[in-house]
Amino acid sequence: MEHTISITRQAERKVTDTKSIPFGKVPTEHMFIAEYKNGEWQNAQVVPFHDLTLSPLALCLHYGQTAFEGMKAFTMEDGRINIFRIEKHYERFTKSLYRMCMPHVPKKLFIDALHQLVAVDADWVPREPDGSLYLRPFMIATEERIGVKVSDEYLFMIVCSPAFQYYTQPLKVKVETTYVRAANGGTGMAKCGGNYGAAFFPTKLARQAGYDQVLWTDSMHHEFIEESGTMNVMFFMDNKLVTPELSGSILDGVTRNSILALAREKGMNVEERQISYNELVSAFEAGRHIEAFGAGTAAVIAPIEIIAIGHKEYKCYIEPDAVMYKLQDELYNIRRGIAPDVHGWNYVI
Repeated sequence: MEHTISITRQAERKVTDTKSIPFGKVPTEHMFIAEYKNGEWQNAQVVPFHDLTLSPLALCLHYGQTAFEGMKAFTMEDGRINIFRIEKHYERFTKSLYRMCMPHVPKKLFIDALHQLVAVDADWVPREPDGSLYLRPFMIATEERIGVKVSDEYLFMIVCSPAFQYYTQPLKVKVETTYVRAANGGTGMAKCGGNYGAAFFPTKLARQAGYDQVLWTDSMHHEFIEESGTMNVMFFMDNKLVTPELSGSILDGVTRNSILALAREKGMNVEERQISYNELVSAFEAGRHIEAFGAGTAAVIAPIEIIAIGHKEYKCYIEPDAVMYKLQDELYNIRRGIAPDVHGWNYVI
């Protein structure tokens, strides 16, 4: 079924100095919204940003039926706008929806909605080299009913906000061996609200202890590294790029996927496998070169300076010649149109 997207523009443009806007605090002037009722998507429209009116009985408020994506649009060197890896994000969003028993969004509707919204709010895409427009597609269950059930009604929406550097300093992280983010068979591979809500308390404890984030470990042994907060995690050691293999409890990160592809193209030795924190301890205590960094849409590459394992802190290599920065620069050049996009990752408006 074809979906025509209507567009209602804000009467007055209110674009401000995007550089001064904190991440995620100020939305652009427009948003996309579509309703799912009677088994089909309807009323697809780009409209001025406004608050929602929801019944207190809306199922999303009670039983966690929510899913979302995090994407970015960039200003390219030639002035055009690029939505990065739109198809990979659609693929992951679709998997999250399936896991959360939520209705499928047709690919054309997903892409057209992003295209139209970003085109309308193009003035909000930062021109600065370190800026981007963060895009948040999401879906919530809206059926008005208290009772544990799969909703029959939903809203699919997209909102945007200017974004600059998510982390301004190298991170200090703590290996978490008591609490878990997700377990095999759970929703760890889905980008849904419950995963983040469950992570708040152990992250709060880590911050009270002086750390920025936790490094999650597996739910069975509390030993094998999984991911870190809002990011996948990678290590460069023994001249290899090593990252935890995907499992049912690890998110299939788009930045992770991109970095691995670029590393392999450069001829780097790449390993996707289990990584025990004991392996890290042995490597640190042997004085080996170790880089550690988070990889995610919001953070892109987030250098990790300190890893706390048990009661001991270990220092990672974060000097300017680190391999992680070279990979970051390659990714930057593709997104900005400076280097050829041989993968077809850029969706140019």
